[in-house]
Amino acid sequence: MPELPLPPSRRTFLKLGGAVGAGVALGGLHPFTANAEVVRPTSEALVPAGPATTLWYPSPASEDKIIQEGLPIGNGRIGALVGGDPAADFLYLADASLWTGGPNDVLQDDGQFPYETEKFGTLGLLAKLRIAVPAHTGVTDYRRTLDLSNGLVVITYRHQGVQYRREYFASHPDDVVVIRLSGGPVTGSVVLEPTRGEPPAGAGAFTGAFANGLKYACTVAGGTAFRGSDVVIVVSGGTNYVPDAARKFLDASLDPLALAKRKAAAALAAGGGALRATHVADYRRLYDRMSVDLGQSPPAKRALDTWSRLVARHDDPATADPELEASYLQFGRYLTITGSRDGLPMGLQGLWQNTNTPDWMSDYHTDINVQMNYWLADRAALPGSFTALADYCLAQLPVWTDTTNRLFNDPRNRFRNTSGKVGGWAVAFSTNIYGGSGWWWHPGGNAWLCNSLWDHYAFTQDKAYLARIYPLLKGACEFWAARLVPMTVDGREVLVDDHDWSPEHGPQDTRGITYAQEIVWDLFEHYREAVAVLGRDRAYGDRIGGLQRRLYLPKVSPVTGWLEEWMSPDNLGETTHRHLSPLIGLFPGDRIAAGTAPPELLDGVRALLVARGMDSYGWATAWRSACWARLKDAGRAYQLLLTVLRPSVANGNGTAPNFFDMYSQGSYTIFQIDANLGAPAAMIEMLVHSRPGVVELLPALPAAWAASGRVTGIGVRGGFELDLEWRAGKVTRAVLRSVGGTRTEVRAGEWRRTVALRPGTSVTVRPG
Repeated sequence: MPELPLPPSRRTFLKLGGAVGAGVALGGLHPFTANAEVVRPTSEALVPAGPATTLWYPSPASEDKIIQEGLPIGNGRIGALVGGDPAADFLYLADASLWTGGPNDVLQDDGQFPYETEKFGTLGLLAKLRIAVPAHTGVTDYRRTLDLSNGLVVITYRHQGVQYRREYFASHPDDVVVIRLSGGPVTGSVVLEPTRGEPPAGAGAFTGAFANGLKYACTVAGGTAFRGSDVVIVVSGGTNYVPDAARKFLDASLDPLALAKRKAAAALAAGGGALRATHVADYRRLYDRMSVDLGQSPPAKRALDTWSRLVARHDDPATADPELEASYLQFGRYLTITGSRDGLPMGLQGLWQNTNTPDWMSDYHTDINVQMNYWLADRAALPGSFTALADYCLAQLPVWTDTTNRLFNDPRNRFRNTSGKVGGWAVAFSTNIYGGSGWWWHPGGNAWLCNSLWDHYAFTQDKAYLARIYPLLKGACEFWAARLVPMTVDGREVLVDDHDWSPEHGPQDTRGITYAQEIVWDLFEHYREAVAVLGRDRAYGDRIGGLQRRLYLPKVSPVTGWLEEWMSPDNLGETTHRHLSPLIGLFPGDRIAAGTAPPELLDGVRALLVARGMDSYGWATAWRSACWARLKDAGRAYQLLLTVLRPSVANGNGTAPNFFDMYSQGSYTIFQIDANLGAPAAMIEMLVHSRPGVVELLPALPAAWAASGRVTGIGVRGGFELDLEWRAGKVTRAVLRSVGGTRTEVRAGEWRRTVALRPGTSVTVRPG
């Protein structure tokens, strides 16, 4: 959906000049290689402390727990975790393109891809920044805040009777990290600490290079010592990565250190006030597109710091805290804004790292995780944040296509096409930024990525975007047209997936797994619609339609009563497995829907969901919540949200003090960002279920939010956005605005109304 216009006082954009070398990305200018002049806002408008949505803490983060306690900042390319110690501060810096590894296109003896840091590669830290103010020990009135409304991390404290303030942010327009110390005179030093033993490149700077040819650098502007009452520290850094397969994703002519120094020097010259004003205006242009009010919390809860409040919500489940839950949704939007702009998409940990050896390489997992990272963007009024995923897929497509056609039918690959045919593109369960795949082949991964890519079109109705992603949709169809095999079932010949694995459990060589049958049906449906909308390849669209009609569609097991997962009446895997792969047709798909699917099919879906259980890792719990919301079961959907929000203690699954979702590995926990984005998406699904042609209001409203509430800016599939108000569990007012859609039916319980709109117009309804 197009962004709303802003008053001149809040407009701040990059004034684009000529591209430097190869700095033009598929979706715009790559932020580290763009030649741009920053246009400053004429005034600054901070949301005041009272109404601002904040997370706050009475003490600094511990460095050994920075992933659980550090507060995140980011601009979509460079991010940091902030400690906030007045005397010995620290930031852990990361760049989304700081990847080792490469195309990883030599198969192992089993026909699968290597999955390790040498060939596949890994994301890691750019640097650590340390700020020492030795005199500022023994401070009082300390408060550390993540200001979601303004996009700032702020610490305040008193020292010797003076009130000090420290601000941290990662500016997208200026493409730098900024730390501002104010309130009184401070004397201290800055140390830029490499994490791989890189030698210095002058004061406060270093450069490095990986064996794959990636060059990188980091610098601090203004020297390594400071003294004054308004100190500004500017950090810049980046790599020579470019999203261009033809150049093997590297711009050999780019000097990351020279560019970083220019950016840092220009930002430092602008001054702290101008930098903050520019950043806040840019951030609020996105954040203010949506407001969330799920009801008022008790004063006793509102008085607690964020970690104490999480603990209290868990220990006292009978006392609702809707403002805490609203802030969790807004935190997901904050991570989306700060983690996904016009560069690379968010992987398993987004922009926030605490090590150079993250679990699973902090990669892009294609069997739920990267897709879940983008469930929220369109629903939460951040459509621009989605394009990073589309740009990534388009940039990788030439390599994915080449690798598939050369290697997928390798005789050692147990997932190969037994037809001997191959076409289009496929991916493995893991991907990197160089076109490389890791771990096992994942035949259904292309179709699931296309589900996400199509959904963005469903929300925006942007035909130019649909034309851009069309090669991805068609290439995925070409792969499946070569892969499907005929099978006779109940006397009828149908098409089924070849030997495959239902992620991530059970046998690895079964045909017709429900996961693949559903996601391929979804792919074919969307491709046929794309052909109709764009008016191209009609003959091939007809062919795909014929294949779709022959697809085997899963049924309910007469043995278990569940939706079958393996074309078998028996359960061949783990009953309570974390993945909900066979339920992809319910969510995020639309083929199985409450009210339209056969009752016996819905009963089988419910039975399988019940069997999977109500407890798992954060991302798996978020997925369960979204599925129950689709089934209009508010109680279970909300209970699972509370499970995501349980405090992570003793290395358990749950939410850390800084709201990061923690994935238990038994003896330790790791941060995975997917639940932080999937659970808020499930919250929106409780309030609105949309598909082209239908908008259902409050389909699964939890009792904890039922008294009254108001949410504005919700993205609606079909090309609309929605403002929604309710009281006593009933819709009192809804405003539907067209951002490209023209007609839909609005439902609230038994109430129905069909509305017709021109793009740019709105209608207000008050269900009786």
